Amino acid sequence: MDFQHISIVGLGLMGGSWGLALKQRGVPARRVGCDRPEVLNRALAAGAVDEGSADLPTAVRDADVIILATPVGVILDLLPQLKEAVLPRALVTDVGSTKRLICQRAREVLGEEPLFLGGHPLAGKERSGLENADAALLENARYVLTPLSPDHLADERVKAFSSLLEALGARPFVMDASTHDRAVAFLSHLPQLVSSGVASMIAEQGAEDFLPLELAAAGFRDVTRLAESPYSLWRDICLTNIENIQSALEALIDKLETMKLHLSDRELERDFKQALKLRERLREGK
Repeated sequence: MDFQHISIVGLGLMGGSWGLALKQRGVPARRVGCDRPEVLNRALAAGAVDEGSADLPTAVRDADVIILATPVGVILDLLPQLKEAVLPRALVTDVGSTKRLICQRAREVLGEEPLFLGGHPLAGKERSGLENADAALLENARYVLTPLSPDHLADERVKAFSSLLEALGARPFVMDASTHDRAVAFLSHLPQLVSSGVASMIAEQGAEDFLPLELAAAGFRDVTRLAESPYSLWRDICLTNIENIQSALEALIDKLETMKLHLSDRELERDFKQALKLRERLREGK
């Protein structure tokens, strides 16, 4: 099964990268974008889409695949609008960083027609927007798929979408929405909050305690790199994954309290060794 018409709703970093990747890899599908007129004009000029419309029903009409590449809160608002706007045979998917509430809303408002497949590309940059879109963004990236039912994995549309991801260089990874949300709370959302928290703390203390940023070397810059990511992107993520993020923060606070207690003894060495082993696993790709 080949997709002939792919509509991308939201042409920021992820939507723009999707469109550019489809073009670079020579996927013959018609690429239709949906966004504000000024964004559409830039996307057309960049070659991210073939055509576009600011009107959602127009943009998704006749599409085989609709990719919702907007913030999580907007995805939740868009799902009810799609029921009457898209073909019953269409596949609707998204790129949201949380999945449980999105999948729940899709089940409630879409049912089985059109078919919904949750998606989350584990790729991105600290800076958002179409100007940062990259045709290579999905290459070698894990791309989580969260079907509403295990039976949907046998559907030809889901199989075709998984094959499309592989054609773009991504690596599909299937899991349920709740497990996904707990995992990314620790592996994605917590690092973001730590990065923003450290940068905010230093910003607050710098003027009072004379902490010259001239002394900020590679370590500080690496830890605070994610702090460039805008709150507008993370607001909805936090709101839709509160309990898991709170658990992750509490676990980190407990760990920091333990490390604080052992600053003057060898027990701290255990944490350094555990951390080193984890980094080795990451380097090995395990």
